[in-house]
Amino acid sequence: MSWNIQEFPGYLGKKRDEIYQYWDRKYGEGNWRIRYQWNGNVVDRDFALQLYEDGYYEFLKTHTDQLEWLLNTASDIYDTAPSNVDAGFRYDIQETSNNHIHDVAIRRAVHRLGEVFNGDHLVHVRGEKTEGFHLNPGNIPFHLPHLILDIATEDYGDKGQWWNSGSIEDFYQKNKVLEVKKKQD
Repeated sequence: MSWNIQEFPGYLGKKRDEIYQYWDRKYGEGNWRIRYQWNGNVVDRDFALQLYEDGYYEFLKTHTDQLEWLLNTASDIYDTAPSNVDAGFRYDIQETSNNHIHDVAIRRAVHRLGEVFNGDHLVHVRGEKTEGFHLNPGNIPFHLPHLILDIATEDYGDKGQWWNSGSIEDFYQKNKVLEVKKKQD
């Protein structure tokens, strides 16, 4: 079975489940999938998540002041809810309506650097008014910005583009593709 890129869906946010249901109705359940374009190839989500995580790893490795602040401040981190800490190092544990992957990516990057959190409280790393906002994926430069697609994405999301150009989030949203099974003649 072959797959064709149908569109570049971009940010889905809290509308993710609603959009997935729409695609089920439009294309048929099991006839569509989310993938990522990377350097001329289409790759799966696990590959894209590794690149996302690598962005944090490279940033924290070279911005030791940020790493030191994080390690000395946070006992752990969360994105959408304190329950996110239960995901640990697993991207597949998603208990809230929005995906929370940058908390997992940061945890994994810290671990890869051979470090552990030594702080005294949970640090929220999402919204503008949170203590850890500077570590939001929309603020962290992607380590391979020349491989971020320069395209317009669909506007399914509930906020429009909230991230900076050339950031980890820019990669994750702009390189995302919706593939649909090619109909056989």
